[in-house]
Amino acid sequence: MNTSITDKELFDLLKTGDQSALEQIYNRYHGVLYSHAYRRLPDREEVRDIVHELFIYLWKNRETLTITSSLSAYLYTAVRSRVLNVFRNKKVQDVYMQSLQDFMDSGQDLVEEKIREKELIHLIEQEVASLPPQMRLIFEMSRFQEKSHKEIAAELDISPQTVRTQVRNALRILRVKLGTNIFMLFF
Repeated sequence: MNTSITDKELFDLLKTGDQSALEQIYNRYHGVLYSHAYRRLPDREEVRDIVHELFIYLWKNRETLTITSSLSAYLYTAVRSRVLNVFRNKKVQDVYMQSLQDFMDSGQDLVEEKIREKELIHLIEQEVASLPPQMRLIFEMSRFQEKSHKEIAAELDISPQTVRTQVRNALRILRVKLGTNIFMLFF
């Protein structure tokens, strides 16, 4: 193909499906488009893909493509637009990855928290189970069944003062065995 053909003539030939016109456009602009993109995005593979995709787009859309300025201006603008899309996509990807990492971190914290909570509940259950039988029964009725001292006294046929004393003693024992911090969380 003649190298003295203008860009306008090459574009007109391209629109008719002339592959040699595409080759001529490619040979004429590939290097400068690559350099133009590489200055903004110093990733050789990414730039190579951008430039090749531009020429593929040019070929596939040749029949419907309309260029209102010069071919060179269109190609430069298209490359710049594609580079900006790469930056935009990378930013979205980075935000997504950070969001995913935050979710995974919080999920891991949640799992660890649930494990600690189960361990604490098991420890409390063990300590409550180790209370003397009558004290344990009164304490469980008070704290787990949420019965009043009067209700417990009536059910067990003991005085409300005895219930109050048993609950207070159970709390004192548990506070010593579990430590003040754990005790305050649950009782």
